[in-house]
Amino acid sequence: MLSPAGSATARVGSGVREAPLRVNRAAKDLSPLSRWQKECGFRRNNLSVSKAKTKRQRPSVSIVGPGRLGQALAIALRLSGYPILAFVARRPAEARKAVRTFNRSGEPALTLGLDQLAQLPATGLVLITTPDDAIAETAQRLAATETGKAGRRTVLHTSGALASDVLSPLAKCGFHTGSLHPLVSVSEPGRGAKALRGAFYCLEGDKAALRTARSIVKDLEGKSFSIRSENKTLYHAAAVMASPHLVALFDLAAEMLAACGISKKSARQVLLPLVESTVNNLMVMNPEQALTGTFARGDIATVRRHIDAMCRKQLAEAWEVYKLLGLHSVQLAKKNGLDAELLERIRKALESANVRKKYS
Repeated sequence: MLSPAGSATARVGSGVREAPLRVNRAAKDLSPLSRWQKECGFRRNNLSVSKAKTKRQRPSVSIVGPGRLGQALAIALRLSGYPILAFVARRPAEARKAVRTFNRSGEPALTLGLDQLAQLPATGLVLITTPDDAIAETAQRLAATETGKAGRRTVLHTSGALASDVLSPLAKCGFHTGSLHPLVSVSEPGRGAKALRGAFYCLEGDKAALRTARSIVKDLEGKSFSIRSENKTLYHAAAVMASPHLVALFDLAAEMLAACGISKKSARQVLLPLVESTVNNLMVMNPEQALTGTFARGDIATVRRHIDAMCRKQLAEAWEVYKLLGLHSVQLAKKNGLDAELLERIRKALESANVRKKYS
């Protein structure tokens, strides 16, 4: 859920309405792990209690690519009883920077550069959380140094767009390989660690890797599903539509309000409750039922006024998006039983509008 800058939000995973979490001045000085423990009410001995309640041994973990997601996973997994033994970044200084924050609240982890993979501990699990374009190179480098050391070890990458076959060099070395992609937006490690608990995860890979991935999801109190490898990219495109593109759409709406003389900052404050109410509707309704406003009512006169209002060169991009989404809204309204003839008139109004010609 989008939230005003400077505030955290309680995750909506079970129909519970979001509530802002106030962070005091002292909390700002805490590491993401310590801050998350404080916000969630964890005590220092909670982890040992959790371990005592279960006989299952969690595998030790190395994380290659300690960016926002890598750090968030490290925080969440450590709190679930997974020993985090090493961080690997392209340059050792990057790894040290990530671990400097992480190590304030737990056992120190080893920091390595990508050219130091030969020193990587033989952890039971390796998580590759690098950008997508670096996963193949990381797999090749890791395979070159880990030949004969695979045993029953597992390597999972966290890309939503790539399947586990990108890890084929490691599979040939004897590693179990797969992918674990959390459907959450991680903009900061501490809040990201909270979002990872109870999230949905898309899993894919060989049988042993899937068992490990499902155990991770269970420990994070999440839910998992699997798709065929060949559908991974389309799946990821859908996730991009639902989250990053939502941010882009929100920014366009803010630009439209700015064209009315409202500051971008005020526009965000005005629009956020509207976005929140829409998401809340989607949590309990299907899309056609959750559709409200002009297109749900079939208000063609308002659509025409919108078209005229957007005849400005600075709103050319916003108009193209409005038109495309408007055409899809027509389809949703049709599913909801709105008059077909009225919807056809709206469709034609959108298709025939030549906004560029009006402002050129």
